Amino acid sequence: MTDELLFVALGGAGEIGMNMSLYCCNGKWLAVDCGLTFADDTLPGIDLLFPDPTFIEERRKDLVGLVLTHAHEDHLGAVAHLWTRLNCPVYATPFTMYLLKRKLSEAGLLDRVPLHEIEVGGSVDIDEFGVNYIQVTHSIPEAHSLAIETPHGTVVHSGDWKLDPNPLVGPTTDTAKLKAWGDKGVRALICDSTNALSPGRSQSESEVLKSLTELIGELKGRVVVTTFASNIARIGSVAEAAAANGRSLVVSGRSLHRNIEAAKACGYLQDMPAHLDENEAGYLPGENTVILCTGCQGEPRGAMSRIAMHEHRHIHLKASDTVIFSSKIIPGNEKMIGLVQNRLVYDGINVITEKDRFVHVSGHPARDELKEYYSLVQPQVAVPVHGEARHLSRHSDLAKELGIVEAPVIENGDVLRLAPGPVEVVDHIATGRLALDGGQVSATDSKTLQSRKRMMFNGIAFVVVVLDAELNSIMEPRVTIRGVLDHADSLAEADLHDKSVEAAELGLDNVKPDRFDDDGAIFDAVSQSVRRVLKKASNGRRPAVEVEVVRLNKIA
Repeated sequence: MTDELLFVALGGAGEIGMNMSLYCCNGKWLAVDCGLTFADDTLPGIDLLFPDPTFIEERRKDLVGLVLTHAHEDHLGAVAHLWTRLNCPVYATPFTMYLLKRKLSEAGLLDRVPLHEIEVGGSVDIDEFGVNYIQVTHSIPEAHSLAIETPHGTVVHSGDWKLDPNPLVGPTTDTAKLKAWGDKGVRALICDSTNALSPGRSQSESEVLKSLTELIGELKGRVVVTTFASNIARIGSVAEAAAANGRSLVVSGRSLHRNIEAAKACGYLQDMPAHLDENEAGYLPGENTVILCTGCQGEPRGAMSRIAMHEHRHIHLKASDTVIFSSKIIPGNEKMIGLVQNRLVYDGINVITEKDRFVHVSGHPARDELKEYYSLVQPQVAVPVHGEARHLSRHSDLAKELGIVEAPVIENGDVLRLAPGPVEVVDHIATGRLALDGGQVSATDSKTLQSRKRMMFNGIAFVVVVLDAELNSIMEPRVTIRGVLDHADSLAEADLHDKSVEAAELGLDNVKPDRFDDDGAIFDAVSQSVRRVLKKASNGRRPAVEVEVVRLNKIA
């Protein structure tokens, strides 16, 4: 991998979230973004997932830096968890750096990570790469596209963006700078595909402000608005809409407080009306308040979930109150969001989503915006990323319609040669996901998670075998079964218990006398025998079987 320009996605190609990209030029590697995604119910006990950095970890002596495009969790949320495996300098603009430092401090890494703050719209040379920041509009301050200069040509890495004429927070997309780079010549555009299926243009944040103001003016009782904590523009819009209707703003959720603090520290939200803390909500008449809270994706620990489940210490809703979900559903979160919304409806709460009223606008470009961006950048090659397969495919078709012949659809792990010569996938590397499990990062196929999934979906049986000093079984095995049969069917459950005990005894009988001092041999024989009985009784499921061998001669 020398004398050429390569692109590899470790995350974010074929999915929305968990973005992490690699560029290789003349043997040196540059990483762009290091984000996370949310886990679904196929991984019990897991909330967050990260890209597996093993490939670049093995080459970290040649990893010259990690550049962050903006501060959304799906672009920087994994840095504090994975940096020790990367061990490289990190580059970010002030707002992104502010939030990153807080995360690194919480992880005990702040003094270890070489941090380089880059001015908004600035540039930096990182070994073989000249990285130029281009301001773009998104739902968070200081989002940037990157023009990455290399000896093999310039690559524009779009990051997340849209063309909003009035974004409310931060400037509009710097189209003049994009055009300037396009006029210089751009080899490849690595581009956001989130809304490649959507015709026209994304609507403006200023229009959401107008709509929210009108909607809140129509409502009686307490109004709760839940949105992404990182959507700084939306936070400002909700605050202004509340003030316009003579309502006080109450903020609930630690991440909201943190992001408001970060925004103000970096010069944003300076005109935002003062807000109250959640512990003051109960002292105000409902018709005089708007509560802004976290949990728009149904996260169990988010403020919205705790309110819906009547577990919030300070905020309690009643029938005729209203909850506005000022957000979109991230794929995979449908069940969690549905649970929260249904719970609210059961309580007589009025629930309003983007399907009911205009309460949310995307931070990503629709098809007409993509066309305009392409007209500015004029790339020779288009590489769709940041989307599921259907988004990437439609984006590729659009690029070809615009006259770009080479627009490959790739997936995580594809090693794509951008230059010199024809654009093609020259290799494929192993990629995967890591899980945050109780504060520890582990592989999603670890034995611990495999066992947990098996227990969750198939049930489990515990078998206790007691042996005396002469290695004789002195009592029948004790068997406890959970999650295999319906407890309401007591006869069937009792029958299964008896058969499992017999199976355990049969397993013991199959252990050769000279192997009775080997706990592993007993475990294998007993578990296999019991597992056959359970599999038959549960119509093919494979419950986990755990065998504990108690030796009386070893008890002191």
